[in-house]
Amino acid sequence: MDTETFILETDETMQKAVDFVSQEMAGIRTGKASPALLDNINVVVAAYGSTMPLKQIALVSAPEPRLLTVQPHDPTTMQDIERALRESKLGINPASDGRIIRLPIPELSEERRKDLVKIIKDMAEQGRVRVRGARKDAMDKLKAAVKNSDISEDQFHDLEKEVQEVTDKQVKGIDEHLAAKETDLMTV
Repeated sequence: MDTETFILETDETMQKAVDFVSQEMAGIRTGKASPALLDNINVVVAAYGSTMPLKQIALVSAPEPRLLTVQPHDPTTMQDIERALRESKLGINPASDGRIIRLPIPELSEERRKDLVKIIKDMAEQGRVRVRGARKDAMDKLKAAVKNSDISEDQFHDLEKEVQEVTDKQVKGIDEHLAAKETDLMTV
C-alpha cells in the first residue's frame, strides 16, 4: 500500500465534499447580485429537447450591485430561461425586454436572513457528514490492510493520525465557508 497516495486520495475525496458545500452556499442569495446565484439553475430548453445549465446557454453578469442580467446566446431560449428563473427557489422575478433578462435582487428581511442561515448550517453539516464518511472509508481500508498484512500496526497508527489531521483540516474548511457566508448574510 502506497501510503502517500492513500492520504492524497483521502484528502481529494474530502476536498470534493468541501467544494460541493462551497458551491451550494454560493447559490444562496445574500442581497447582493452575484452571477454565482444562478450557477445551480438548469433550463429545460424546448428547442434542443434537453436540460442544460443556465451558464452554458446564456451570459450572466452583475452590472450593478443589486441587479443581475442574463443574455441568452440563442434568442429562442429566452422564454425557457425566464420559466426556469421563475420556478427556481431564488424568489426573484425576471423582467425581459426581448434581448436581456433583468433580475433585480430585493433586500432580504431579517426573518429571511435567519432562515437562510439555517439552510447554510444544514449544508455545512451535510458536508461534514460526507467528510466523516470519507474518513470512515479510509479507516476501513487501513483496517483491511492491517488484516492482510499490507501494513504494520505502527504504520496503521501513523496513518490513522494522518487521516484524522486531513479530516480536521477539511472540516475546518467547511466551518470557514459557513462563517464567511453567515457573516455575508447577516451583514446589512
